[in-house]
Amino acid sequence: MGKVVASAPGKITLFGEHAVVYGYPAIVAAINKKVYVAAEVRDDDSIRINAQDLRTPGVIVSISNGEIQVTTDYGRTLSAIGYLSKAIELTSEYLGVRKGVNLEVKSEMPVGAGLGTSAAVSVATIAAYSSCLGYELSKEEVASLGWRVERNVQGIASPMDTSIATFGGTLKVRFEGDNVYRTPVNVGGEPVFVLAYVEREKTTREMLMLVKSLRERYPNLVSGILEHIGKVVMEAEKALVKGDLAEVGVLMNVNHGLLEAIGVSSRRLSEVVYVARVAGALGSKLTGGGGGGASVALTLPGNAETLMNALKLVTPHVFKASIYDEGLTVERL
Repeated sequence: MGKVVASAPGKITLFGEHAVVYGYPAIVAAINKKVYVAAEVRDDDSIRINAQDLRTPGVIVSISNGEIQVTTDYGRTLSAIGYLSKAIELTSEYLGVRKGVNLEVKSEMPVGAGLGTSAAVSVATIAAYSSCLGYELSKEEVASLGWRVERNVQGIASPMDTSIATFGGTLKVRFEGDNVYRTPVNVGGEPVFVLAYVEREKTTREMLMLVKSLRERYPNLVSGILEHIGKVVMEAEKALVKGDLAEVGVLMNVNHGLLEAIGVSSRRLSEVVYVARVAGALGSKLTGGGGGGASVALTLPGNAETLMNALKLVTPHVFKASIYDEGLTVERL
């Protein structure tokens, strides 16, 4: 079927991370940074993964008969491989077809920063692999399979990241069991986001387990905090639609405080969040799983450069992002 290239955007969780796992809504926006997966059928039944720009440069992985061989200058594997392998496995089961494939993966985002890279990798891999086998899956099918990949790899996951990687734009996402409810959010005004990244101290899976354990230990207390995060989301949706960016910023600050209360920030990550506020951000918070990773600051266009310069004093990993309306795309070469 020739080579197929699929791309999926990263994301910023504006409101509701962690609470979304427990049935509360979250608001998430796709950003103009993407993951690209090129797929081409092989003559044998092995899977060869050439992963560029994913934590370790120039990683080449071969999977054959259940054995994984990794070749890299640094002798390190990378977290994204688990998502790639599981995406191929579950897509093959879903289609009832398995063939060897060459995969080439490129990312415009750091892996493990809380920007939805694993979801974008999963979604793009599912779309590229199925397309090169001659199957055109709907976006609903891709999003559903992507969520299964994340649950298999992480043990616990919401459908938020895979939904936004597939559909793009800004969504309010909530789920009950296997039912996913997605509502587009028409954002008013001209929000500008500045993202800053510090090294992760814990993985998303570890942070999810931390919250789960804390909730089991203090069910009333932690459930109450998660419920209040859900209430922040509902207020934030109204402010976003009105284009009341000042109100959105205040609610971002509240959301971050509630996330700190359940222990999912880190000292360095919170330092970045507070530096952004001092530098004139309308609001700032961690975004994603926490434990280090990314923060998102909301600002007006005229203050973006000042904000970026201030954040570069505490971390070199700073960039500007905007909401990206397009989700998953597939192109045949």
